[in-house]
Amino acid sequence: MHGLNDLKVLIKSKTPIVVIETHDEAQVLKLFTQLVVEFPSQLYKWAVTEGLQRIDIQDMHPQAFNKEPLEALRHIRSGSKSGIYLFMDFHPYIEDPFNIRTIKEIALQYDENPNTLVFVSHDLKIPAELEKFVAHFELRLPTTKELSNIIIQEAIRWQSKNNNHQVIQDNDVVELLARNLTGLPEQDVRRLARSAIAEDGALTISDLPEIMSAKYRLLSKDNGLSFEYDTAKFSDVAGMKKLKTWLAHRKEIFISENPPKGLDRPKGVLLIGVQGSGKSLTAKAIAGVWGLPLLRLDMGSLFNKFIGETEKNLREAIKTAEVMSPCVLWIDEIEKGISSGDDTTGTSDRVLGTILTWMAERKHPVFLAITANNIEALPPELIRKGRLDEIFFVDLPDQETRKEIFRIHLNKRDVSEDKFDLDRLSLISKGFSGAEIEQAVVSSLYAAHAEGSPLKQIQLLEELLSTKPLSVVMAEKVEKLRHWASSRTVNAN
Repeated sequence: MHGLNDLKVLIKSKTPIVVIETHDEAQVLKLFTQLVVEFPSQLYKWAVTEGLQRIDIQDMHPQAFNKEPLEALRHIRSGSKSGIYLFMDFHPYIEDPFNIRTIKEIALQYDENPNTLVFVSHDLKIPAELEKFVAHFELRLPTTKELSNIIIQEAIRWQSKNNNHQVIQDNDVVELLARNLTGLPEQDVRRLARSAIAEDGALTISDLPEIMSAKYRLLSKDNGLSFEYDTAKFSDVAGMKKLKTWLAHRKEIFISENPPKGLDRPKGVLLIGVQGSGKSLTAKAIAGVWGLPLLRLDMGSLFNKFIGETEKNLREAIKTAEVMSPCVLWIDEIEKGISSGDDTTGTSDRVLGTILTWMAERKHPVFLAITANNIEALPPELIRKGRLDEIFFVDLPDQETRKEIFRIHLNKRDVSEDKFDLDRLSLISKGFSGAEIEQAVVSSLYAAHAEGSPLKQIQLLEELLSTKPLSVVMAEKVEKLRHWASSRTVNAN
C-alpha cells in the first residue's frame, strides 16, 4: 500500500487537518482502511450526497441528517469520541466563514478530543486561518515494478474473459509500458492498460504512442505546454550530420534506467540558427529517433497578465514534463520568455530563475531541446556549459543538403525526383533555407495545378528566381549571426 508508513507517521504527529489533493479517492479509502486496522481509530467518510458514514465497520448506514457541511462539522465538534473523518470534495465549502471557524475550533480542541479531519479533493486551497493546523499528504505513486504487475494483472483478467487468448507476447513490452506510465496513479494505469488491450487483444510496442498521448491528456493543463503527436524521423531532416552523430552516441545512455558509471545522462542542447533553417524540425526529430514523447513549451503563450500566474504555469509545465519522463521537452523560441524588454513586473527574470534552477537540480530524465532565433537576447548563464551539453548552430544548408531537401519535399508530395535536375535546383537555390525551399516546391505545385499540367523543372526554377530569401533580405543580420556562431558553437551540419 503506497505511503502507509508515511501516513502512520503523519497521524501519530497529532496533526488535526490533513489535505490530500488527488483524483484517486479509491486509493485514499484503501489506505485509511488499512491504517485503522494497524492504528485503531474510528473511520468516517463524508460526502454531500450521503452525509457522514462510519466505514471501518461494515453495514453502517450514512447519517443523512449530516449532509450539510456545517452540520457534519458541528456533529464532530460536539462528539465525545474521537476519529478520522474523510471529507470528499469539500473544496466548494472551504471558504464559508462558518465552516472555517468550526474547522478551526475542532483543530483547537485536538488535545482534549483528537479528531483528524482529512480533506480529499482534486484541488483545495486552504484559507489562511487554517494553514497552521494543516499538513499536506501526497499519495506515493506505484514503482516501475508495481506498474509491471498491474499491467500483467489486467492482461490476465482480459485473458480469462476471452478464452485465454494470449495478450503478452514479449515481456520487454510490459517493462517499456511500465517505464512510460510512471507518474500515474494505479487507477489510471489500469484504465490505460485495459484500453490498450481491448483495442486489438494484445499489448505491443505500437500501443505506446496512444498510451503516452492519453497519459498527457490526464496531466495536461492550460499552461503553455502541448503534446506533439507528429515527431519527425531523422530521415525527414536533411544534413545535420554532426548533430545526428552526437545524438546517436547518447541515445542509449539517456534512455537507460541505470547509465554506465562515469557517464552522466545527457541534459539537452541549444539550437540556434537562421529562421527556417530547421531548428523546430530537428527538435521533433530528436524525440522521433529516441522513441520518446515530445512536449512543446511555447514561451509566448506561457505568460499570463496576472502577476504570479506565469511562474505557476511554468512550474506546472515542468512538473508535467517530469511525470512524462523519459521525454524530450522542446522549449520553443526561449528568448520570448526571458527577454526583459518592457517588462516592469520582473516576470521575465523570475521565469529565467525558475528555468535555471530546475536545469541545475532536475533529476528526472527530461532532455531539453531549446530553440532560439535571437542569440543577443539570451543571458550568458543560460548558454554556459553545464546547463546544457552543447550549443549547435543550424546554418543555411549547403548545396548537397539543399539537394536532399528538394528530394525530401518532392517525394513527400508524390512527385518523382527523376524528372528534375536536382543539382541545378540546389545550385540556383543558394542562400535559401529549408523552409524557403519547401515553400518554393509548394508554390510551384500550385502553378502547375493552375496550368493543368504536372510539375516541371522550369516552374521550380521560375519560383526560385523570383524569390528573395531571408539571407538576402536581411543579409546583415544573417551574416552577423553566422559570424558570432562560427567561434562559439558547433555546426550541426
